[in-house]
Amino acid sequence: MFGLSELAIILLVVIAVLCAKKLPELTRSAGKSARILKAEARAMKDEDDPATPRVIQGETVTPDEPKPQGTQQHRQ
Repeated sequence: MFGLSELAIILLVVIAVLCAKKLPELTRSAGKSARILKAEARAMKDEDDPATPRVIQGETVTPDEPKPQGTQQHRQ
């Protein structure tokens, strides 16, 4: 008769034929879910590994320092 693998293939073909209209939407949502899961796993890994500091490049300006020329606003 039929083995388990043959029945699984037949079942997949029947589902694909019956749900052909919704199949692109289902695969799109499955892809989004996979991306979200991957991002959350990466965030948890980053949270667990505090040895790698996050450095944000920027400029530090103290209130006592004068502003560089050209950045002052003209009053009207």
